[in-house]
Amino acid sequence: MNTFVEKAPSASRAALPSPLVLGYEVVIGFETHAQLSTQSKIFSRASTAFGAEPNTQACAVDLALPGTLPVMNRGAVERAIQFALAIGAQVSPRSIFARKNYFYPDLPKGYQISQFEIPVVVGGEVEFYLDGEKRSVRLVRAHLEEDAGKSLHEDYVGQTGIDLNRAGTPLLEIVTEPDMRSSAEAVAYAKELHKIVTWIGICDGNMQEGSFRCDANVSVRKPGAPLGTRREVKNLNSFKFMQQAIDYEVRWQIEQLEDGHAIEQATVLFDPDSGETRSMRSKEDAADYRYFPDPDLPPLVIADDWVQRVRLEMTELPRVMAQRFVADYGLSDYDATALTQSHAIAAYFEATAKACGQAKLASNWIMGDVARRLNTDEIDIAQSPVNATQLGLLITRIVDGTLSNNAAKQVLDALWAGESPDVDALIESKGLKQMNDSGALEKIVDEVLAANPKNIEQYKAGNSKALNALVGQIMKGSQGKANPQQVNDLLRKKLD
Repeated sequence: MNTFVEKAPSASRAALPSPLVLGYEVVIGFETHAQLSTQSKIFSRASTAFGAEPNTQACAVDLALPGTLPVMNRGAVERAIQFALAIGAQVSPRSIFARKNYFYPDLPKGYQISQFEIPVVVGGEVEFYLDGEKRSVRLVRAHLEEDAGKSLHEDYVGQTGIDLNRAGTPLLEIVTEPDMRSSAEAVAYAKELHKIVTWIGICDGNMQEGSFRCDANVSVRKPGAPLGTRREVKNLNSFKFMQQAIDYEVRWQIEQLEDGHAIEQATVLFDPDSGETRSMRSKEDAADYRYFPDPDLPPLVIADDWVQRVRLEMTELPRVMAQRFVADYGLSDYDATALTQSHAIAAYFEATAKACGQAKLASNWIMGDVARRLNTDEIDIAQSPVNATQLGLLITRIVDGTLSNNAAKQVLDALWAGESPDVDALIESKGLKQMNDSGALEKIVDEVLAANPKNIEQYKAGNSKALNALVGQIMKGSQGKANPQQVNDLLRKKLD
């Protein structure tokens, strides 16, 4: 429903050329409905708990019975303030609630209470990485509103059931500028926004239950041309479907234009089974809703001391924590951002880094070997069978020369499989302790050199691969227990 106004591109957008699809530039803006984590609804005391029997959590206010009046939920306002602080936006000191008029069976009042001319949150920016490049998407606004009910089609033949449990649930609708230029960028933005709202605790982010619903406004244009006519892809409830839906919509619009047809503004739905979008209705504009200020609700006034109190009570934000990881641990911006994808990952990293005193190695192991195993097992870091203390000790054993990297991976496998919780005991039982006896190692080196005169000649002739072949023979002779760096140093000393 919100109208995008084309503004000057952001600095990150101007620095990056837009990828073209069949000669067309893709333009994407997002509207996201984040269900706020209050226990009661935005204008009534009815519960917001998910999964109750239909119509058991709809009170007189939600049903719009005569004589009922809405009362603002203070918790919903505080969550909007938190979001504004998290994205560097402005909190409006005075905002207005409006009636958005339309008629649908699951909307008892015949209108939805929302905000139109003056939203509670104005501006802001969401930053994220895509393919190692830093991107940013500007936000137009975020406003508070109530959700509608739900129409039930599956259980009724030729009829539709209405469940009003969801009616009045508090939403924060977050609207971007049309800053995104590919489906990959749109998904990266959505994931970052999802991280922010769940990190600060204003939304549980459950996409399957509808707590985080995204609508993508998609259009295409020739480079340098005005913005094209957009079509809104509604209710994208998974990141996978989001990318598929946008890619299909882009191809469809380009085909229509290439065939000489005009794009008509419309609302469309994505069908995961067919992988296609289909038109649902013509797209409404603000005038179609006949907005006017809600006479039952006074202006929402937010004093600065309220904002400051919320600021003091907020958890450390992911971007602030990432900056601290760069300053305190010497990590790159990219690594710090990756490690602040959730509270659990960040806490796991800090605990590991403190256990081993090797922040960069801790970062590498968590983002590499640990992440791969988590993905394979389809679990998150909180369910990892290897805790931060164990990983920290494992890294310590690499640093002090007890283990090679390859041997450490074998120990990690054993820890992951639950063979033993004791890192040192696993090293001993599996015979993985690295050879540090210089005399025994020198004997193996001498034996390998004596058996491989051709490799020595090739190395002296400038063939670097010959050295690698000798190192391989020595590692084999030590049963993989030799310290690779020590092998290289000793070998070069003897050869040179």
